[in-house]
Amino acid sequence: MPSIHDLLLDLKQGRDHSKQTLKGQWGSVNAVAFSLDSRTLASASDDRTVRLWDGGSGVLLRKLKGHSNWVRAVAFSPGDRTLASASRDRMVRLWDGGSGSLLQTLKGHSDNVRAVAFAPDGWTLASASDDGTVKLWDAGSGAELQTLTDHSGDVAAVSSSPDGRTLASASHDRTIKLWDARSGALLQTLEGHSTWVRAVAFAPDGKALASASNDVTIRLWDARSGAALQTLKGHSTGKLWDAGSGSLLQTLEGHSSWVRTVAFSPDGKTLASASEDGTVRLWDAGYNLS
Repeated sequence: MPSIHDLLLDLKQGRDHSKQTLKGQWGSVNAVAFSLDSRTLASASDDRTVRLWDGGSGVLLRKLKGHSNWVRAVAFSPGDRTLASASRDRMVRLWDGGSGSLLQTLKGHSDNVRAVAFAPDGWTLASASDDGTVKLWDAGSGAELQTLTDHSGDVAAVSSSPDGRTLASASHDRTIKLWDARSGALLQTLEGHSTWVRAVAFAPDGKALASASNDVTIRLWDARSGAALQTLKGHSTGKLWDAGSGSLLQTLEGHSSWVRTVAFSPDGKTLASASEDGTVRLWDAGYNLS
């Protein structure tokens, strides 16, 4: 069985292999994120709420209210002290990861905030926006630290490298940019996608970077040199890939509409998917992968 950290997943619709379906949010569920201990799952929805679920049983624990528009992204800090949420209301909100109480509201973006990502130290937060910028924040004080401005289109995603030295951002300008996380200097621009780049993520060892685009491909890059490694093609339904060989492992199906995002639990046991059908599905991460 391959390690789930070597797998890339994208889901759409069809046959159901999920083990649980979490219901209650109306409109599209746009994002999911597990806590580091895998005990809590956060979901973000067009209903302007963030919901916290028991990662094992799927029981609803809390409903966090405060955003005035669609919530587009959620992320737990390392150690699960803080939960960040990003919204079309142009704001990032920070919540206590345990009690769910509101800690901070970060204001500064001039358009929809699409993505948030914590640095490994847990104290620096990056946010990506349709205003074409990535902003870095002090998660403790809420102070804005830097604004990164080299993209020429909406910035749809942001990811921090495991060592915290590099940020990757993905944009509708069809590029991925790599930044020095401390100085904010632009290190590299990765080109190859033929249309909007929607998602980006570092491998756990930091050596590779994956990007996903509206051109219906996933591209793998060398995170240091910027060299293109592989292009994964064949999407029309959900696909599970071996990131080393680029071979297709499995097609997972079950949602009745587009899937916005997926997340593996840190303990490797569960995969969560969030869909425009208004549900979150939990999947056995070991299902038929041998």
